[in-house]
Amino acid sequence: MSKTKRRLTESKVDPEYRKGRSAGYSLGWTDGHWFGRCEAVARKASPVPVKRPIHVLYVTSGKGYPYTPLDNGIVETLKLIAQQVTLVVPDDDIVSVAAAVRPDMMLALDGMHLSHEKVQAINALGIRTAIWFTDDPYYTDITAGIAVHYQHVFTLERNCLPYYANSGCARVSYLPLGVFPGSYRPRNTPHSMRGEISFIGTAYWNRVELFNRAIPLLAHRRLRISGMWWDRLAEYERWKGLIDLDKWMEPDETSEKYNANRIVINSHRAHDDETFNQNSARITAVSPNPRTFEISASGTLQLTDWREDIAQFYVPGVEIVTYDSPEDMAAKVDYYLEHEEERQEIALRGLYRTLRDHTYVSRLNQLMDLTMNG
Repeated sequence: MSKTKRRLTESKVDPEYRKGRSAGYSLGWTDGHWFGRCEAVARKASPVPVKRPIHVLYVTSGKGYPYTPLDNGIVETLKLIAQQVTLVVPDDDIVSVAAAVRPDMMLALDGMHLSHEKVQAINALGIRTAIWFTDDPYYTDITAGIAVHYQHVFTLERNCLPYYANSGCARVSYLPLGVFPGSYRPRNTPHSMRGEISFIGTAYWNRVELFNRAIPLLAHRRLRISGMWWDRLAEYERWKGLIDLDKWMEPDETSEKYNANRIVINSHRAHDDETFNQNSARITAVSPNPRTFEISASGTLQLTDWREDIAQFYVPGVEIVTYDSPEDMAAKVDYYLEHEEERQEIALRGLYRTLRDHTYVSRLNQLMDLTMNG
């Protein structure tokens, strides 16, 4: 087609079509450019897994959702870094399996559904045993009685180290969960899902108190809250249009929600919530929750409440942003939504740090080192 005919043809096109085409092109370029930057960071940061000549017998939590995604992520990662992985559930005849396959070590997640007798029998076979606790310090009344049966205890809460040692555990190590990038990763989410601010999680009472004060400060923004029990809010009827009440999401959908929002808020559980916790020792929590790593792995800006150990894993203000009150949170939300370049740079640095240092590959390599070399 000649240039003259093309101009004549385009002049007859509906102006609204041309306007939409121009806007769509710009939006597509912006999305593609951002996703490309995330992919470049991911390729640079992600270590190449190396298989070890180790056979791991892995015992799932046996609890189902929400523990199933943790089990799946750990199993898939073990397959990348261990020569052989044998998978069992707590109700299996684990002792017979272990006697037959002779693994180098047994790793149990959570351990609440695995009998002490089975663990002791595995120990008697001369197989190294380890357990990884996922919910410390919230159920330490229960886990203290479980931990003593394992040769090595791993906890995601640093303040639980002396507690388990004083309970009679010979070897205890601090090992936060980290993230499985197969589930939590940058995604080019549909525009129908896009928003500005998101929080996903159960409405424990400290979070209810936080959002009772924060929602009026954030309501002028595009805010979505998802999770159990949010009808506990003092003005739930007023704000229920912002809330996906009692919605449970699998990791892929959660990651999509994180990606769809420019800022994702993190709020840790309280260690002294007597309505839910079983922590009579009142062990305070100073370590980051698994969501800390999952949000940052999704390539969005994380705004989290402060915990002492966060600075061990991310540089505040550089790779992650912290807040110390609802008012501080709201002010920082406004700031970063109005300073897009800064928001993106912090999100990318957080993504890089997470994929370099805080994936299950990194964590499970540490776990195997400590278990096998101790």
